[in-house]
Amino acid sequence: MSSRGRGQVRRSDALWWLCRCAPLGLVGAAVIVSGCAVSRLASPFGSGDEDTSASAVTEDRLMETAKADTGTDFPAGFSAHCPQVVAWPRDRLLTVYQPGHVGDANAVVHRGEITKMARECQLYSDRVIVKYGFAGRVLLGPKGGPGTVTLGVNVRVAGTGQTTLATDKMKITTTIPPGDPAGYFSMVREVAFPIVVGTRPEDYKVFVAFDRNVAGAG
Repeated sequence: MSSRGRGQVRRSDALWWLCRCAPLGLVGAAVIVSGCAVSRLASPFGSGDEDTSASAVTEDRLMETAKADTGTDFPAGFSAHCPQVVAWPRDRLLTVYQPGHVGDANAVVHRGEITKMARECQLYSDRVIVKYGFAGRVLLGPKGGPGTVTLGVNVRVAGTGQTTLATDKMKITTTIPPGDPAGYFSMVREVAFPIVVGTRPEDYKVFVAFDRNVAGAG
């Protein structure tokens, strides 16, 4: 995982949500954060060997896109026939408060945000391999300070009917230097799962969510 570099975020950016975190603020955000990177399609009857030299989904590229904060998920590309990578609004944000003060804007320690996502695929006759990535930032709150922040992320692959086909758990870590209001993170992983006869790869989704089972999570 990568957490290098300083974000070009002013202190006011880190605390923007203290005056804009009403429900309307979240409603105004994108309903779904979904990856739109290149889908590299292997022949359904071939070996499906991955051409890593042409990979569009890397931690460095995701990190750059997150720091640029352009409002788009990833440089656009052809993504037909590839499962979508999704983070629902509640799942892509995690605010951590001081113990006993959940919901108090003045007691926020930090907030994690998944802001960018991407994926690419290898298709076989009976399965698909999805290389997916996500990136984002951790913003300091009024009670936060410089240092290392680690947050958990859960991943679930679902098919038609929301049947769970695969799961994964991971930790993302970022370091917020003294004088900076935010630190950045990125992660790239792979997941493989079978394709049921009569369905298409695009019928499946990879759901990404912060693990909310932490003290002070709101």
